[in-house]
Amino acid sequence: MKHQNMAMLVDFYEFTMSNGYFKSGFFERNVYFDVFFRSVPDKGGFAIAAGLEQLIEYIKDLHFEDEDIAYLRSKGIFDEGFLDYLKKFRFTGDIYAVPEGTPVFPNEPILTVKAPAIEAQLIETFVLLTLNHQSLIATKANRIVRAAQGRAVLEFGSRRAQGASGAVDGARAAYIGGCAGTACTLTDELYGVPAGGTMAHAWVQMFDSEYEAFKTYCELYPENPTLLVDTYDTLKSGIPNAIKVFLEKGIKKCAIRLDSGDISYLSKKARKMLDAAGLTECGITASNALDEILIRDLMMQGAKVDTFGVGERLITASSSPVFGGVYKLVAVEKLNGEIEPKIKVSENAAKITNPHFKKVYRYFDNESGKALADELCVYDEIVDDSKPHTIFDPNATWKTKTLTDFTAKELLVPVFKGGECVYESPSIQEIADYCREQVDMLWDEVKRFENPHNYYVDLSEQLYQIKNILLKVHKI
Repeated sequence: MKHQNMAMLVDFYEFTMSNGYFKSGFFERNVYFDVFFRSVPDKGGFAIAAGLEQLIEYIKDLHFEDEDIAYLRSKGIFDEGFLDYLKKFRFTGDIYAVPEGTPVFPNEPILTVKAPAIEAQLIETFVLLTLNHQSLIATKANRIVRAAQGRAVLEFGSRRAQGASGAVDGARAAYIGGCAGTACTLTDELYGVPAGGTMAHAWVQMFDSEYEAFKTYCELYPENPTLLVDTYDTLKSGIPNAIKVFLEKGIKKCAIRLDSGDISYLSKKARKMLDAAGLTECGITASNALDEILIRDLMMQGAKVDTFGVGERLITASSSPVFGGVYKLVAVEKLNGEIEPKIKVSENAAKITNPHFKKVYRYFDNESGKALADELCVYDEIVDDSKPHTIFDPNATWKTKTLTDFTAKELLVPVFKGGECVYESPSIQEIADYCREQVDMLWDEVKRFENPHNYYVDLSEQLYQIKNILLKVHKI
C-alpha cells in the first residue's frame, strides 16, 4: 500500500477550485472561512468541541510530495503553474478555534480560517472530518456520562468503530467528553487515555470449569481483578464462582462484569449476594449495547451498577451519527486590505450564514457562575463587561436582555498566526477537566435530554445590520 499523505485527503473539487483560483489570480488574496454546525446531535442542548490537536498536527505537516503532483498531473486538467505552486505548498495563514472540551452551540464559529484562498480551500475536508468526528463522539460521551450520575463510564467500542482512526481518535474524544478510560490500547499509547481490560468469554471457555478460569485469572492478576460472570449462568454459576475465588484468595478490592441479561435485575441480585458474602467493596460493571437512554433507565430502576462499559452506541454515536459541521466563506480581503463580508443565502432560513470575520463572546453571570448567552460580533468589536450590555435575539429582535453583573470571555483563541502554531495543546487530562468545568457552567435546563432550553446565540447590533444589508442586496 502506498504512503498516505493526509494533504491528499481532499474532496476533488477543492483541487479544481484551487486550480481555478490560481489561474484567476485569487490565490494570493486572503479569505475567511467559518466552521459551524446547525443542530446538536440527539436534539441535545449543546455539543462538545473536539479534534483540534489532530488538526494542528495536520496543518504542521501539510505538504505535497512528488508522487502527489504526478497523480494530479495524470488527470490532465491542472495548470503546470498550479502544480509548481503545490510543490512548495505550506500553510501560511491564521486559524482561530475554541479550545477542545468547550460546550458549543449551533450557528456560532468553532473555528475560523484566515488564509490565501487556495490554502483555505484545500484544508476544508480534513478540517471538517476531524472536528465533526471527534465533536460527535465527545458530545455523545458527555450525554452518556451525565446519564450515569457519577458512575464511571468506560469506552469499549474499538471493534465496532468505523475504521482504525474512528476507534483511536474516537476513544480520545470520548475521554474528553467525560469517559474514565478506554479499552483501546493504542489511544493510551498515543494520547495517554487510561486503557484497561480484563477478560472475554473465551477466557472462561478455555478452561475445564468456570471456577478454574476465575481462580487462574486471580492468581495472575490479584490486584483489583474483574471477573466476567455471564458465560454460563450468571446467578447460579458465575457469581457464586466469583465469590468463592475472591474469598479463597482473600481479595477484597475486585469487581464482576455483567454483559447480558436484565442488567437492573441481575445487578440487584448480584449486590445482595456479594454483600452477604462480605464482599461489600466488590464493584459491579455492566456492558452490552448501552447508551444514555438505557443507562438513565437503569439508574431510575435502582440498578446496582458502579461502572458502565459502553461500546458501539458510543463509538459510532449510532442514534445520531452525523455531526453536521460545515465550512463556509464569510469574508474576502480586497486588494486594499479591506475585509468584505460575504453571505450564503437560501430559501431555507436555517442555511443563511452569518457573514464577516467574527469573534464570539460568552457571557457568564458573576453571581451564579453560569453561562448566560453567546454573542457573535464583528472582529474588531470590544465588549466592556464593566458596563451594562444589551443583547437581543436575532430571530425575534424584540426579545432583549441587559446584562449588568457579568463577565465576557472570548471563545476563539489564536492557534496559527502566519502559518506558525502559537497554541500549546493541553494534556488530554487538562482537556477533560476543562470540559467538565465548562459543562458545569451550563444551566441544568440546557443539559436536559428531552426538550432542552434553547441557549441563545445572538448577533451584535453591528453584525445584525451587516447581515440585513447583504440580504437586501441579494433580495432576500
